[in-house]
Amino acid sequence: MIFQRIDSAAARLMGLDGSDFREPAGEPAMLPADSVSWRVFRNPMTMYVGGIAAVLLELGEPRVRHGVWDHSSFKRDPATRMRRTARAAMITVYGARSQFEALTARVNRMHARVQGTTDDGRIYVADDPDLLLWVQATASWAFLEAYRRYAEPLGQADRDTFYAEAQPGAALYGVEAPPVSEAEMDALLARMRPQLEPSPAIEEFIAILRTADILPRALRPLQRLGAGAAIDLLPPAMRSQLGLTGYRFSRHERMLFALLARAAGRFELPSSPARQATARLAAVDRCGAVALATS
Repeated sequence: MIFQRIDSAAARLMGLDGSDFREPAGEPAMLPADSVSWRVFRNPMTMYVGGIAAVLLELGEPRVRHGVWDHSSFKRDPATRMRRTARAAMITVYGARSQFEALTARVNRMHARVQGTTDDGRIYVADDPDLLLWVQATASWAFLEAYRRYAEPLGQADRDTFYAEAQPGAALYGVEAPPVSEAEMDALLARMRPQLEPSPAIEEFIAILRTADILPRALRPLQRLGAGAAIDLLPPAMRSQLGLTGYRFSRHERMLFALLARAAGRFELPSSPARQATARLAAVDRCGAVALATS
């Protein structure tokens, strides 16, 4: 019963209620099961924290911030918005290719309708290549950094491979030249840092993370812990640029979150997209075996 509750809570957090990664039987994902991305995206704790860190970096870029904050449901329904984003991340890695292609087509149509003007008078459109690049790259960076800090270390080759693996999926979102190595990602962060700025939206987002009905009541303390872990994940220069130096994440909190993340990596819940996707891929072998047996 307790295990079922945990599984249900995890599925709700990741926006997977009713999702089925087992279909269509045998259809491959964008990436193979032995990819670095499959390993990184498997950990729900680090994905949660990585998702928060990515949004913080997105909100720091004024044009992206207006596109996200003014044209989405983050303010009025943050839990649903975060679950929808988490589900999209899972489809990116574990969903059947046809499912992922349908998702990107839908998102691209939505982006085509989003436009506006920033507070300082700059016109923006959501499908601007530079803005698409920043959103895609910050997500890759944050998921990877959360995993390697809180779950397990990854060598240089695995880190470079992780970035390279994102390229085919990024192309379907209209991202023309995503970073394909850690060195390219570091260069992008250095180039973008002067453009980042603090904002009341960032403070409001952090407050939402700490108090909104995102997790079940019994797990609500994890929201505050997760927000602290995400802020702590950002490089000191980025935290300073975003006005987040006043937030403190103690050594004990860091150790506690790492223990939780490592524990989450030791077992896989029935609702895990990776587990369901593995069953989907295995289905083609079963179908093939049946065909041979009856021929």
